Amino acid sequence: MKKKVSPKTTSLPASHRNFFEDVFDVVRQIPKGRVTNYGAIAKYLGSGLSSRMVGWAMNASHGLVPPVPAQRVVNRNGMLTGKNHFQTPTLMQELLEKDGVKVVNDKVLDFNLIYWDPEKEL
Repeated sequence: MKKKVSPKTTSLPASHRNFFEDVFDVVRQIPKGRVTNYGAIAKYLGSGLSSRMVGWAMNASHGLVPPVPAQRVVNRNGMLTGKNHFQTPTLMQELLEKDGVKVVNDKVLDFNLIYWDPEKEL
């Protein structure tokens, strides 16, 4: 990975802390206007079958310092499956749109064009 940042993770179980911190580090590197998916992050971290764990990390990322742009992580089809874990059901889409990402019916438009693959980018 390009840069390593140690977020505050005191509320996380010790067993999840290292994996979650690695997930947070990857997500912090997703450029504005781009998105990736849970599986791509898991695969990049050498745990390809742990996409669900990446989702749990995203759920635990709200309020961390430095911030984790969890809105930039969607499912493999570009769907905003994590939207219910944000403060409001529309906040994930609002944050993506603020990033310049177009969303219609809870799905990222042009997903393949703005897809960010950590294996290629980092």
